[in-house]
Amino acid sequence: MTTPTPLPRAEFPVVEQYRYFDHAGVAPVPRVAADAMRAWLARVEHQGKVDYEELEAAVEATRSSAARIMGVPADDVAFVKNTTEGLGFVASGLTWHPGDRVVVPDHEFPSTIYPWLALRDLGVRVDLVPTEGEGRAVTVDAFARAIADGPPPRVVAASWVQFGRGWRVDLAALASVAHDAGALLCADVIQGLGVIPVELAAWGVDFAMADGHKWLCAPEGQGVFYAAPPAAEQLRPLEPGWASVDHRQEWDNLELVWDRTARRFEGGTANTGGAIALGASIDLLLDAGIDAIWSHVDALCDRLVSQLSSVEHVHVLTDRSGDGGSGIVTFAVDGIDAERVVEELTAQRFVCSARGGGTRIAPHGYNDDDEIDALVASVASLVATTR
Repeated sequence: MTTPTPLPRAEFPVVEQYRYFDHAGVAPVPRVAADAMRAWLARVEHQGKVDYEELEAAVEATRSSAARIMGVPADDVAFVKNTTEGLGFVASGLTWHPGDRVVVPDHEFPSTIYPWLALRDLGVRVDLVPTEGEGRAVTVDAFARAIADGPPPRVVAASWVQFGRGWRVDLAALASVAHDAGALLCADVIQGLGVIPVELAAWGVDFAMADGHKWLCAPEGQGVFYAAPPAAEQLRPLEPGWASVDHRQEWDNLELVWDRTARRFEGGTANTGGAIALGASIDLLLDAGIDAIWSHVDALCDRLVSQLSSVEHVHVLTDRSGDGGSGIVTFAVDGIDAERVVEELTAQRFVCSARGGGTRIAPHGYNDDDEIDALVASVASLVATTR
């Protein structure tokens, strides 16, 4: 019997056409979010800015929901257009001096490492933490060794979940190691937020950011940025505008008094439609319960690993040992490149990606056991017919 799903399958029309396993890439939008965006568009089409205060209130409701799912105060959350912008706010917003040091893993998504590499022309030293083993695990011990191998770093940066093969770092332990060295911790949480429970404030994370188009199941172009108050004071707002100041409605006031909250990082008019849709998606996830979603997804990934491990010539690349598991499982097939595997699976209405040197599978809370079983059967058939 198929295990019930914590997220209602009826909320995801994509299931009518596809077995969708690419939530680590671009997730489908649920009905509730699509309906929210359509309602916003109809409203501005027919009313323009009349009663616009109601839309502004809806945006602030999304801020509160985003804070809940991140485990932080709402005042510490700013809206950004994507993860890259949030990372740029940190990398370019801090004041750097020649000889300052950043520590970051060597296998990261480009947006998680390029902002730091770009600081080298300012004399900043960027040291890469070597990942370990086939699963590209980057343990807290590995971070500690890298941190100790040089002067104290100014920033330790990392993805919470590695995009290619899904290793999940212990952010609370990493924050402790970073802080003991006098460093700030900047975490790209896009590959975990919405599927794995998180308490960023309690864990001691200083900065975190995520776009909404992956596990949060929201439209592209709308993300969230968390800056813990002591760390936020070290950032120079990079896009100052009318929305950044405490006196945002005093149009003739030429003083620059930053908003006391993370809104100081929001320079101009909000992406209202995107924020409202993001809020609808987050509320759907919160109503289901992130603990329940994670328990379900974790079980699906365990099922996938167990079954794939019994298929000859298939190798699971993801390391799910200890607390390193996430919603991502990547596998390779002997003699068949990942692009070919993805192409063959796509033809059978499975949606996945070629990442991390293999085929990446990323289920969510509405996927079920039958879809996992069908995927494994298709992989086994592919292996059998190509050997």
